Amino acid sequence: MKDLVLYCKSYRQDFLRLKRLLASIDKYNVDRIPFYISTPTAEKALLEGVIGQVGYIWVADEQIVASNPRADLVRYREMSGRLSQQIIKAEFWRLGLAENYLCLDSDSKFIRDFKKSDFVTDDNTPYTVLHQNKELFQISANRGHLQLKRNLGMEAERVQKLFNRVGPSFYCAPAPFNWSARVWQSLDQEFLQPKGISIWDLITSDHPESLIYGEAALKYHAIPLIAIEPLFRTYHYDWQFFLMKRLGETETKLAENYFGVIYQSAWDVDDHFGATKKSLPSRLLRRIKRLGRYLQSYF
Repeated sequence: MKDLVLYCKSYRQDFLRLKRLLASIDKYNVDRIPFYISTPTAEKALLEGVIGQVGYIWVADEQIVASNPRADLVRYREMSGRLSQQIIKAEFWRLGLAENYLCLDSDSKFIRDFKKSDFVTDDNTPYTVLHQNKELFQISANRGHLQLKRNLGMEAERVQKLFNRVGPSFYCAPAPFNWSARVWQSLDQEFLQPKGISIWDLITSDHPESLIYGEAALKYHAIPLIAIEPLFRTYHYDWQFFLMKRLGETETKLAENYFGVIYQSAWDVDDHFGATKKSLPSRLLRRIKRLGRYLQSYF
């Protein structure tokens, strides 16, 4: 079992982004930390055709699902990809490959050298991303996006209630998530098994995996909590990207404080792999709205 590995759950639409991530890992991975990628078995050949076969270790999503005796492959196939990918990420620890894993998204990339000691202590305790999201909430309020704090706050409160915790809301996002197998195991033993449920019952659109991990870490103390701020700069929205660029933010400058950057695929659609399912009018409307948000960054 490794002390630390890198892991990315991906799928066909993100394979071009994944190729960019793989190139950045190859360039900046000083300690040559092993990199695992999982996809559905049916997409393995396409994955290899797009990104090659070197620089990573492939694992089937179905293998991760099957590693939980209380999981159900039928349920996995019937669940929306948006939810099932969260659960697969959270279940990667069950393969027994590593005590800790840095869980990356395909739409991210490293922008400077990184090594094992950036993510875990000498005794192999992972640093935990744990913060109150004040920077994002403030910039959203400044730009008039007041619903963002309200929506994320309600989400955090719902997960807190699951664990009967009262107090300020904490966030373990954005990605990459620096996760410990011990935290996920404590959730299984202390919360899920006594209730006779699995993580497939717990993670829903109302209860995302990043918040569940954070609350489990706070509740069960499986690891010492050594809090750090987000590891990557994440551009959650195009308006945020446009604004920060106008203020002079570049990847070179970001490398002073961040290991990488994420251009969220929800708005950065240029690197989608394969033909889009959107109609021409829909694509035109999207670009017009994006242009409007770009112009808005000047006011």
